[in-house]
Amino acid sequence: MPLLGSILKNAIKLRGKLPSFFKITDPKKIQERTLIKLLKTASPTALGEEYKFSKILKSKDVSSEFRNNVPIFDYNSIFQKWWYRCLQGEAWVAWPGRIKYFALSSGTSEASSKYIPVTPHMLRAMKKTSVKQIFSLARYDFPPEFYEKGFLALGGSTHLNYNGTYYEGDLSGITTKNIPFWFQHFYKPGKRISKEKDWPTKLNEIVKKAKDWDIGVIVGVPAWWQILIEMVIEHYKLKNIHEIWPNLSIFVHGGVSFKPYVKGFEKLLGKPITYIETYLASEGFLAYQSRPNTDSMQLVLDNGLFFEFVPFNSDNFDSDNNIKPTAKTLFIDEVEENVDYALLISTCSGAWRYLIGDVIKFTSKELYEIVITGRTKHFLSLCGEHMSQENMDMAIKMAEDQLNIEVREFCVAGIKYETMFAHKWFVGTDSNVDPEVLKKHIDDNLKVLNDDYRVERIAAIKNVIVEVLPSKVFYDFLRSKGKEGAQNKFPRVVKNHILEEWENFVANYKK
Repeated sequence: MPLLGSILKNAIKLRGKLPSFFKITDPKKIQERTLIKLLKTASPTALGEEYKFSKILKSKDVSSEFRNNVPIFDYNSIFQKWWYRCLQGEAWVAWPGRIKYFALSSGTSEASSKYIPVTPHMLRAMKKTSVKQIFSLARYDFPPEFYEKGFLALGGSTHLNYNGTYYEGDLSGITTKNIPFWFQHFYKPGKRISKEKDWPTKLNEIVKKAKDWDIGVIVGVPAWWQILIEMVIEHYKLKNIHEIWPNLSIFVHGGVSFKPYVKGFEKLLGKPITYIETYLASEGFLAYQSRPNTDSMQLVLDNGLFFEFVPFNSDNFDSDNNIKPTAKTLFIDEVEENVDYALLISTCSGAWRYLIGDVIKFTSKELYEIVITGRTKHFLSLCGEHMSQENMDMAIKMAEDQLNIEVREFCVAGIKYETMFAHKWFVGTDSNVDPEVLKKHIDDNLKVLNDDYRVERIAAIKNVIVEVLPSKVFYDFLRSKGKEGAQNKFPRVVKNHILEEWENFVANYKK
């Protein structure tokens, strides 16, 4: 029995057995303490002085006073008023000190990358939550040998860009540069490959080294991991990935729903593995799956993050899903299960009442567990159908099972059709499927999943159009936008200029 593996497992089990380690006894009090700590630390900053954090701290109800006196920000508004000053090298803007790192959060839904500040306080908070998630493995039944296996993360380059004032790059590249010393023994692909900036080169380097590693855990975005595993299998002429990594036991994923990828992913395995979801965004480590046999993640309430929850409805969001200045927000003790909420976060990186763009719902108030149901901009409601990303993912997953096909990627657009509307689906699959048959299954599935959709299909949504494309078209489009690799995901809803660019790309592909 490996000594290190035995020590790690016993340490994890000992910590995991502590009754208070995962239990949330008084979430309101925990969040209030977190907010007070954030406000005290940021009081001397320019933002803290403008919104009178010192005065807020003297009130009887700090949370309510904070909500009443600090405006809601989205990325554009907080960047234009505050964060741009950090990029120019100014210190003590929205958080003490000068910002050394900026995470580039890039998606095809934005014209350019977002610059998200990452402070030493946030890096410490992320490490603390990462360790907490490692301790949650005490709830799983892995042998001691497992804890000596390699941990392969498919992330961005650790060779960050430096402009003389700050470093910029993928969050995964920033956090990898700051991993604890005791974890470096397990971390793959190692410093040399981690520095590689060219994504295809990085994948090829990992494939070449795959035979030398004994991997137990893989981490990253499902789409890119599926591509990498297929490359390894093809290169070494394998039947499945377990022929080269027999001890592969865990896939830690996040960023997108795993449902559409399950069918294709499991074809690449020789035996079942454990899937663990995380909610690690550029703005913070918000939640993680803390126990087996669940698809939900527990919110991190005690580690540099203060949450507010905005009911995702027409009272709080306009027709383009922009948050209204008058939006009503709720605190952790006021939420209900199975209600869609947009998230506002205040963090130890200088985000304040910041709309992160994700929509969640609580699956358990007792455990404060959530699932992500979509993005505020990725809900489709042309005429009241209120179709969430969760609906879309499940409709595709059901169609995969019904038709025995594998869908690698997809996106949906709401378009004008005759005098009313239509939904146009672009489905990336390498399986042989009739678009009309797929259309009927997707349409029928959505009618079962979403009552509003079923009603609107009678009168307002006059048609559903399905265009089947090879899956590589989606990845080629990302590459053409400079969005290949690491944390880049294809948006589930495309609109405006992105839709126009995507349709032009598809048209050129067909030619």
